[in-house]
Amino acid sequence: MSADSSPDHGVLADHYAAQAIAAPASMDAFWMPFTANKQFKASPRLLASASGMYYKTVDGREILDATAGLWCCNAGHSRPRIVEAVKTQIETLDFAPNFSMSSPLPFVLAERLAELAPGNLNHVFYANSGSEAVDSALKMAIAYHRARGEGQRTRLIGREKGYHGVGFGGISVGGLPNNRKWFGLGLPGVDHLRHTLDIGRNAFSKGLPEYGIELAEDLERMVALHDASTIAAVIIEPISGSAGVVIPPDGYLKRIRELCTKHGILLIFDEVITGFGRVGNAFAAQRFGVQPDMITAAKGITNGCVPMGVVMVSDDVHDAFTQGPDNAIDLFHGYTYSGHPLACAAAIATLDTYAEENLFDKAIELGDYWQEGIHSLKGLPNVIDIRNYGLIGAIELAPRPGAPGTRAYDAFTHAFHNGNLLTRVTGDVIALSPPLILEKTHIDRIFEALADTLRATG
Repeated sequence: MSADSSPDHGVLADHYAAQAIAAPASMDAFWMPFTANKQFKASPRLLASASGMYYKTVDGREILDATAGLWCCNAGHSRPRIVEAVKTQIETLDFAPNFSMSSPLPFVLAERLAELAPGNLNHVFYANSGSEAVDSALKMAIAYHRARGEGQRTRLIGREKGYHGVGFGGISVGGLPNNRKWFGLGLPGVDHLRHTLDIGRNAFSKGLPEYGIELAEDLERMVALHDASTIAAVIIEPISGSAGVVIPPDGYLKRIRELCTKHGILLIFDEVITGFGRVGNAFAAQRFGVQPDMITAAKGITNGCVPMGVVMVSDDVHDAFTQGPDNAIDLFHGYTYSGHPLACAAAIATLDTYAEENLFDKAIELGDYWQEGIHSLKGLPNVIDIRNYGLIGAIELAPRPGAPGTRAYDAFTHAFHNGNLLTRVTGDVIALSPPLILEKTHIDRIFEALADTLRATG
């Protein structure tokens, strides 16, 4: 068939739709990420379609999505604006390079993002995932200091229990042992602040925990150990997601900002999870009143439907790279798919959807109801802590002796198969982050199903 031939679109649509909604004949070839593959393939959980707040399985069951897919479908599933935008864009322009060339939409989207971002984060660099965005931001931080004549600032500071994707930079500054120990030593010159999870003092806190602001002073310890003149950046999640929803103590993030400013250290907020309305406002930086030098974001930027990541960069950081001749490349870094037209189209339509439905307000409007719902689980079997902020939450369970992680996994599978509810499990923590389109009736159903699950699997 020639490139100009016109296939029968109806036949093609039926062909591809049939593949998308039926159980595959074999599952051997797909090596699934972050999955116990043998366990999954023995008892698959296959999602065939989605709309609004619900998935539908290959066997036709409706599953209430309490995790926004994987923290990313903040506006719900298969939203009309986004579907139409992606369809129109692929029919118009499927790909355009962004190395010394471009197309209109990356510029349109960057302006929209700059308007949403806090303070002077007026410049946008495109990646294709949160992992790529993080590695890009770390490289920018080191190169920024070099451009300013402080090339000795190469040290990066992460945090225990931090998750910053799976690139070598991300796992190096991250603080989850299983993500690090298999892959060697990682980047040199990396250190970690202590994490802020303190169940002993803060168990069952509603919103920001009361205790732990003193942990921000760990940065002074790093400065005393390494000297500030060697430290390029601190990267932290405002709220740690993959570590099991670790909420910052009241005042902690502001103190980190103060210490970074004092010592000339860049502050990077990893908002891959908290960005785009998850805790209220566009970004957690705005909700917490803290101005970082860079924000990494992904997931909710396209509502999860086309891969995209971004680094939003302050004027000061950006301008340090643009002092050379007009014909000099600013930053020797980028990806083939940076600013991909389909991703940009999806992101613009996603931002339109957020604005049209005031979704950045939902985490504030429903925050108290969500809080009361999740804390209603206190006292159920093996629940040792509950954490929440905005429309994010975690239920931590006591691990089974000698079998950590199995209790929460059993709750996850029971909720899926018996409660028609999709949750997320990390260790012995059940994590929740529903689409922002949810209503109080969805909140009621989520916690009723989880209550039944915890009783049944206790």
